[in-house]
Amino acid sequence: MKILVCICQVPDTTTKIAFSDNNTHFNTQGVTFIINPYDEWYALVRALELKEAGTASAVHLITVGKADAEPVIRKALALGGDEAIRIDVDSSDTYLVAAQIAEYAKTVGYDLVLCGKESIDYNNGSVGAMIAELLDMNYLGFAAKIDVAGNTATVKREIEGGEETDTCSLPLVISCQKGVAEARIPNMRGIMAARTKPLKVVPPAAISALSEIVSYELPPAKSGVKMIAPENMDELVSLLHSEAKVI
Repeated sequence: MKILVCICQVPDTTTKIAFSDNNTHFNTQGVTFIINPYDEWYALVRALELKEAGTASAVHLITVGKADAEPVIRKALALGGDEAIRIDVDSSDTYLVAAQIAEYAKTVGYDLVLCGKESIDYNNGSVGAMIAELLDMNYLGFAAKIDVAGNTATVKREIEGGEETDTCSLPLVISCQKGVAEARIPNMRGIMAARTKPLKVVPPAAISALSEIVSYELPPAKSGVKMIAPENMDELVSLLHSEAKVI
């Protein structure tokens, strides 16, 4: 069984966000980029566990981005991926990203495609479902546990008010969330091996984006904290009612 893991780079959560060109571009100067945690901690690690258990024969990594994404994909290789593919195009359009991945995947023929449930920068969670549609595969989203036996995957998913367990035949696309696997840290042997593992750069397919970002804006600044003395309970109740509007 061959597994394809979708990897994207995102700004570190401690990054100070700024925009340029009249708020039409994200200013990447000084920004530290990391692997999207849902892709790294859950999708990739679960794929590696399946390979270590003898269920999978190969784990390939794929990202859509320019050369500045290569340090991120090399880190993913250091964790244990066998080879990586970078599709040489930069876009924030989820359809274009999904379509580029699907076009490449068609040429190889993967049994299982894993991705994070969403990226922590845009939080739209749509790429996995789009890939499944474009590959004509079944899709299971927001998986909290994945087991594979033979040609069947058993997936536990969180749903509103509880959990459900689904079984589905391969080939299959699954998006992963917390619970699928435990995060790993690359060791020195993995880091050294990643330097020589294959990283294939593929030209983009002739696919047009369906959306574009018109502008960005920062959320409103948080208001200051109002301190109320413990003995002024009447004032506290009044403010909770009139200003906070929680009672």
